[in-house]
Amino acid sequence: MAMFCIHKCLKCGLRNQTLKQRGLSVYTSVYRVNEDDIKEKLQQHPGGSIDLQKDQNGIANLIINNPERKNAFSGTMMLDFRDRVEELEHWTNGKGLIVRGAENTFCSGSDLRAVKAMSNPECRLPLISVALVQGKALGGGAELTTACDFRLMTSGSEIRFVHKHMGLVPGWGGATRLIKLIGYRNALKLLSSAQHVNPATGLKIGLVDEILSSTDEGSCLEEAENWLNQYTGGSSQVIRAIKNVVVSGRELSQEESLKNEKSIFGTLWGSHANLKALDQNIKHN
Repeated sequence: MAMFCIHKCLKCGLRNQTLKQRGLSVYTSVYRVNEDDIKEKLQQHPGGSIDLQKDQNGIANLIINNPERKNAFSGTMMLDFRDRVEELEHWTNGKGLIVRGAENTFCSGSDLRAVKAMSNPECRLPLISVALVQGKALGGGAELTTACDFRLMTSGSEIRFVHKHMGLVPGWGGATRLIKLIGYRNALKLLSSAQHVNPATGLKIGLVDEILSSTDEGSCLEEAENWLNQYTGGSSQVIRAIKNVVVSGRELSQEESLKNEKSIFGTLWGSHANLKALDQNIKHN
């Protein structure tokens, strides 16, 4: 995820516009009514769950669990998703996240009735995130993969933006992120053709970072964790800071990004991680 852009579905749709137009006091009341209304609508479409497992090594697993519907998001699952991501935001020891589906299927999108209740997601998550794609990632599921920092695919899996066949375009920010990932021409091809993207094609166009050799669920997860570990070694404070400066460099103006980078540097200078590294007198060959 451009710091993982799927959470805060219920919170961010009105924030910036309302704050600018009406001021904080009016925003608070309007936002609360809107959030409660959306939450009520989503609760009308139950089923499945979003499960979270956090390990002591700072790597978490977020599991989309609705096998009876090929792991499609229900309304209550969207609420679960928001809650799990908020929990991860406050997990100070967290460094990495693997997003995957239960029973060898990633995600087949969502209940369209529930989607109507969602505003455009605007979340930012300070962990390095990986989408582990086993089986199919369709529609909203394909969009969810683009919200992660990296994408790993297993043999026989596919990513497919099927929105066209439903008379839709991506609504969770998937088109915007897809263009940033693979460029205008490739994004236009995938969205207008609704073509199947297999692992080899995904790797060729830059949508996929690696094809895993494992096929069973347990081995795939272990392989994905090993792949992610090469980027999450060391202090969680440093890893989260790196994620922050990289994302701000991509999404903010140069002036704002430089200010943010300087500010983040200041939080690390003289920190425990910095002093520990100095004590070790690390040599760089």
